[in-house]
Amino acid sequence: MADAHKPGLIIIVTGLSGSGKSSALKALEDNGFLAIDNLPVQLLAKLLALRKESEDFIRLAVGMDARESALMQHYPEAFAQTRELGYELRLVFLEAQDQVLVKRFSETRRPHPLAPDGGILSAIRLERERLAPLRDIADLIIDTSDLTAPVLREVVLERFVQVHNRRNLAVEVLSFGFKKGLPPEADLMLDVRFLPNPFYVEKLRPLDGRDERILDYLLNFKETTVFLEKLLDLLIFLLPLYQKEGKSYLTIAIGCTGGQHRSVAVAGYLWDRLKDCFSGSLMLRHRDIL
Repeated sequence: MADAHKPGLIIIVTGLSGSGKSSALKALEDNGFLAIDNLPVQLLAKLLALRKESEDFIRLAVGMDARESALMQHYPEAFAQTRELGYELRLVFLEAQDQVLVKRFSETRRPHPLAPDGGILSAIRLERERLAPLRDIADLIIDTSDLTAPVLREVVLERFVQVHNRRNLAVEVLSFGFKKGLPPEADLMLDVRFLPNPFYVEKLRPLDGRDERILDYLLNFKETTVFLEKLLDLLIFLLPLYQKEGKSYLTIAIGCTGGQHRSVAVAGYLWDRLKDCFSGSLMLRHRDIL
């Protein structure tokens, strides 16, 4: 049971239609959260004021999006009232690239809530514009363009369910390619494009960084070994400080040009080495492996 000053954890799940909000809510519901989709924002504080009379620690996941016309007008007051009641509030914003959302609506044959009669692309852009203020204050932004439903579920649970239970810092080491865009969820971002590129070695080109031959190739260069040594020292110094500060999750993003060789190998190396010296949750994800 939580103390009287922290009666519950409230997760607001919002974002673009078709980005996976229902999957995120379902993942939280399956793991002990009371999940309510499309709750009018003005009812949030009233609901929580009633629930606060209970001695049970409340874990609530609420879906809110542009379907509710009053959301953008009233969310600042509602969120402030929630925190004044003593609840820990976290805002999760889900998004995806325009072409991905168009494809999802086409495949499911669902109408976009802002364009019931068509015009999906313009509706997506309008919704993105309307929800921009919520995105700006989000505690976590998840780009689901390249995420399957099971992977999205894993990300959500890692960030909120397992973290909440253990009260430990959860760290995700993420590899990505700059040519496919920056990962919005990154807290620390490192560019490893200065390392020798296995892409230009004919026998290594078809491989990806999960193959030991890629890491072996990189470790033959002094700049790689010196960089990894200094980076590990930095992370070993920083992670306990982030945890002491009360940070629940941290994404360390490692980027190279295409997200196939250098970033994948370096991310895998860091994840493997950090396992031996970090007590919190540690997850490895490769965003752009073909």
